Amino acid sequence: QLQLVESGGGLVQPGGSLRLSCAAYGFSLDRYAIGWIRQAPGKEREGVSCISSNSGRIDYADSVKGRFTISRDNAKNTVYLQLDALTPEDTAVYYCAADGRGYPCQDYDYWGQGTQVTVSS
Repeated sequence: QLQLVESGGGLVQPGGSLRLSCAAYGFSLDRYAIGWIRQAPGKEREGVSCISSNSGRIDYADSVKGRFTISRDNAKNTVYLQLDALTPEDTAVYYCAADGRGYPCQDYDYWGQGTQVTVSS
């Protein structure tokens, strides 16, 4: 079965950090651009970050620049999103998705089920 599985979410205090993982099963990620997208309750879905298939192109939303870092390890078939200096406004369900064109992150072929990130004191 072809699927993406996110992990690493949880409850963290403001200013804290988390590392999210997105692992692929049943297919290889190495030709896919991977995007991280989040959705907070009552808000529209927001693209957070995108990494091209060869890691040569990386994009961040203005709201997370300087705080989040995307990376990938194609040998482990996994993409990571490091979340630092978290604020309550970062609370959302975080999804990863795979775009088979390699870049940019727009037309996703696969989506994960999401992982909840809650930032609260």
